[in-house]
Amino acid sequence: MNVTSPKAHRNIALMAHVDAGKTTLTEQLLAHAGAIRVAGSVDSGTAHTDALPVERRRGISVKATCARLVWRGAEINLIDTPGHVDFTAEVERSLWALDAAVLVICAVEGVQPQTEALFQALREQNIPAVLFLNKIDREGADPVRVLAQIRRRLSPDAAPLDDPAELAETVCAHDDALLERYLSGETLPEGELRARMAQLCREGRAYPVLTGSALRDTGVEAVLDAILDCLPGPKAGESLCGVVFAAEQDRTLGRGAWVRLYGGRLENRDAVTLPAGVDPLTGEPRAVQRKVTQIRSVDGDSVGRLTGGEIGVVYGLGDVPIGHVLGDPALLPRRVEPGRLRTPLITVQAIPNAPEEMPALRAACETLSGEDPLLHARYVRALDELHLSAMGAIQLEILEELLKTRFGLSASFTQPAVIYRETIAQPADGFVAYTMPKPCWAVMQFHIEPAPRGSGVTFESVVPVRDIMARYQHQVEQALPLALSQGRLGWQVTDVKITLTGGNHHLIHTHPLDFIVATPMGIQDGLRRGGSTLLEPILDVRFLLPPESVGRVMTDVAVMRGTVGESRFDGERVILDAQIPVATSLDYPTALASLTGGRGGMSARLHGYAPCPLELGATAKRRNVDPLDASKYILAARSALEGGIFDAE
Repeated sequence: MNVTSPKAHRNIALMAHVDAGKTTLTEQLLAHAGAIRVAGSVDSGTAHTDALPVERRRGISVKATCARLVWRGAEINLIDTPGHVDFTAEVERSLWALDAAVLVICAVEGVQPQTEALFQALREQNIPAVLFLNKIDREGADPVRVLAQIRRRLSPDAAPLDDPAELAETVCAHDDALLERYLSGETLPEGELRARMAQLCREGRAYPVLTGSALRDTGVEAVLDAILDCLPGPKAGESLCGVVFAAEQDRTLGRGAWVRLYGGRLENRDAVTLPAGVDPLTGEPRAVQRKVTQIRSVDGDSVGRLTGGEIGVVYGLGDVPIGHVLGDPALLPRRVEPGRLRTPLITVQAIPNAPEEMPALRAACETLSGEDPLLHARYVRALDELHLSAMGAIQLEILEELLKTRFGLSASFTQPAVIYRETIAQPADGFVAYTMPKPCWAVMQFHIEPAPRGSGVTFESVVPVRDIMARYQHQVEQALPLALSQGRLGWQVTDVKITLTGGNHHLIHTHPLDFIVATPMGIQDGLRRGGSTLLEPILDVRFLLPPESVGRVMTDVAVMRGTVGESRFDGERVILDAQIPVATSLDYPTALASLTGGRGGMSARLHGYAPCPLELGATAKRRNVDPLDASKYILAARSALEGGIFDAE
């Protein structure tokens, strides 16, 4: 066995479709490396990486968990990620922290829709991976069939590390010199083939395949060796660059931020600059400095320092948001953007067991939202309602249990409702003259027009700075998220181009925040004049079906106002692509399981938004004062500049 340099280091995520045996593999890896004495069991609720009571009771991973082991003298940080699609956000945040992955695939079930989604995410982010075919001891296991699936549906550049012939074909496809030797009849040394395969893997051009059974403890050490031999270590730069990818609460130290440092170093007592909203006096962005109070390793030891390539927990940063980049964002190896992999498309209202428990429930949900930004807890003061975004029914069940076990709160949720969006129907101008009651002065003219679907919001100004000072124009752009948080139908406004075409400030009467207060009034005036188009979320859905179920599913897709795309036979099952509105497909995974006797599956990701007749969609209640009700809006703005109307949600 090779000995790796003591300085070698790996940050690896284990990823899989639910029930592929990923957590069991994690336990065996930790046990073989001596990090734990005995491997825990998912079924018995003793898995070390399933620390939450709800995870142990249900036998599923809810949160990504990081554990450390040492193999051949190298430190390996293993991130065990959830497999259920409702917790894909945890997987996405793990991508920010890792250098490579082990993708676990069940040798019985083969490549599942979620397997494809995970593999695609790895490819998009250029993250190398080793593939592990698990459960080869199970009845129905067929590694040859699954390898063929992998080559058809994931990548043709996948080859078993223990098969010299397969390895030679894959490696030679990427190396002309080796191909020439191979075609001349030379027997290529297995060591040379494996070394070249490892190089291709580190470059993200090929995928070594291993087989084994985590439950029966076979093939586990081969995975550990492949992590070191085939997957890359971190490349650390000198300048400070890191990302906050998770958070946890410590009873003594408070909120801890899980940080992956890509460059530089971070030490106890270092000052870190964090965003702190908008200055209520100037309307400009403001920052606050927080001092690092303690740094802990993945193991929980107090280390006092993080260097490039390492992962640790940093205390003292307060409510630093998940996804915040420390140092220079340009040095990150990949984009940090919550919701790229999967976006919450439904919303629910959380209802406390008793009205007097609302403050406690709100605080608990805001804490959980700080750990999972896509949960997006928002309290609507005017309605005394607490709203949450969610991925699906399983997440809501887990959330209900977490509130009970972690916070001692009983809560229920309303039926899920789809999160729609809206856009302006036709070009229009909006006008606002915020000149009364004094002292105030902000006059603006906007031109708002529809933009291509999926383009979001763009803003430009053609107003000379002599008419509206540059810093006031900057404030207008800052106020747009608030102004567009609810349109005339009550949903977030998107796919619009907004141009500031006219207006003026006053040298005496203009207050620093007047343009922030006035912008929603002018924008809403334009939206009212242009009319609104409701937009509903549309999913790209991939079905994996037994042949006898295809006709029924195609009929169901039509009933759900969907469109059927390509279909192709893949061994024993059919792959069927479709586009379906979220509103009509919320309960379809359950119906599909019943229809196919559990043999069918589906994966979905957001395709985009499409116009929807209002009678088939829904409007939303306004969460704050309508800016077109000028007198009430101005009163609310002036009495609550640091809250109230400035809480976009």
